[in-house]
Amino acid sequence: MPRTIQTLWRQHAHWQTLWTPWAMDALAVALRLMLADVFLRSGWLKIQSWDSTLMLFEHEYAVPVLPHELAAWLGTGGELVLPALLLIGLFSRFSAAGLFVLNAVAAISYPDISDAGLKDHVLWGWWCVVLACTGAGRLSIDHWLNRKAPS
Repeated sequence: MPRTIQTLWRQHAHWQTLWTPWAMDALAVALRLMLADVFLRSGWLKIQSWDSTLMLFEHEYAVPVLPHELAAWLGTGGELVLPALLLIGLFSRFSAAGLFVLNAVAAISYPDISDAGLKDHVLWGWWCVVLACTGAGRLSIDHWLNRKAPS
C-alpha cells in the first residue's frame, strides 16, 4: 500500500476511535428520548381517561392470558415507569427489554392495527433492541453507577 494511503488510513482510524464513542452516546440519548416520548404520551393518555382505557382493554385489545383490568394496569404502568427509567438512564437494558415486550404485546393484541401503525411498532421494537443490547451509553445513571461499583 502506498505511504499516503497508509497515512490517510491511520488518520481515519484515529479520528474514528475518537468520535465513535461520542456518536454512540448521542445515538443512545436520542433513542432514549424518542422512546420515552412515545410511551409516556401513550401512558399519560390512558391515565387521563381511565374508564376509556378499561373499555378498550375489555373490548378492543385481545391481550392474551390476563384479565382486561390487570392488563390495563400493567400496560399503563409499564408505559409510565419503564420510559421514565429509560429517560434518566437507570436500569436501561431492563427498561428497554420491558418496553420491547410491551410494544410487541400491543402490536399483537390489537386486531385492527393499520400497516402504518405496525411499521411504527416495528421501528420502536428495533430501538428497544438496540438499547437493550448496547445500554444507555455514558450519559446515563447506569454508566455512573457502574463506574462507582467495586470490581
